[in-house]
Amino acid sequence: MARKGKRLRGAYESVDRLKEYDLGEAISQIKACAPAKFDETVELAVNLGVDPRHADQMVRGVVSLPRGTGKSLRVAVFAKADKAEEAKAAGAEVVGAEDLMEKVQKGEIDFDRCIATPDMMAIVGRLGKILGPRGLMPNPKLGTVTPDVAGAVQAAKAGQIEFRVEKAGIVHGGVGKISFADEALVENIRAFVDALVKAKPAGAKGTYLKRASLSSTMGPGLKLNVASLSG
Repeated sequence: MARKGKRLRGAYESVDRLKEYDLGEAISQIKACAPAKFDETVELAVNLGVDPRHADQMVRGVVSLPRGTGKSLRVAVFAKADKAEEAKAAGAEVVGAEDLMEKVQKGEIDFDRCIATPDMMAIVGRLGKILGPRGLMPNPKLGTVTPDVAGAVQAAKAGQIEFRVEKAGIVHGGVGKISFADEALVENIRAFVDALVKAKPAGAKGTYLKRASLSSTMGPGLKLNVASLSG
């Protein structure tokens, strides 16, 4: 295992790994011990009381972070004619139809979000094995298969993120940057948690929000007092 650098070792030594921090205190601590010289992403991980192996316990959705993500997303749109022009005008970096499908099949995937008009799904459906594992497959339930491509592009650019529970029942999400004001991170985190609560599946039993932790890209993870995550 690679040895931790001096700054990273110091960051890990400065936190109490067993303590459950209130949200505001955790944000201050994360900022104080962020070891990298770049603007690290603040990551929230929430362990949910679900078993995603059962269809009625799957948790998936989208949330618009009120203060944005601090990240510049590249958006691709599968559309033709007027809808393609609308997507370009809204700021989509990659727009196409059969030509875009061919690029994706060649492994040319230089985008972070993929949107499609309903009439393009016959084409996009052929890319499921490529886009699916990357979390890029357009989905009507997530608002990424829509005739309103301009609105979808603008939402993605403004700070809309997707979330999906993993096999262990954990949901991860980037909720901002270390450079964000504390109150901006609090707003984003609470919006994310609120979206998780609203997405609670009918099949979930017992405690839903079980555990949570906060970290920066290179820093240590802090356990959170789950009760402090609600506004």
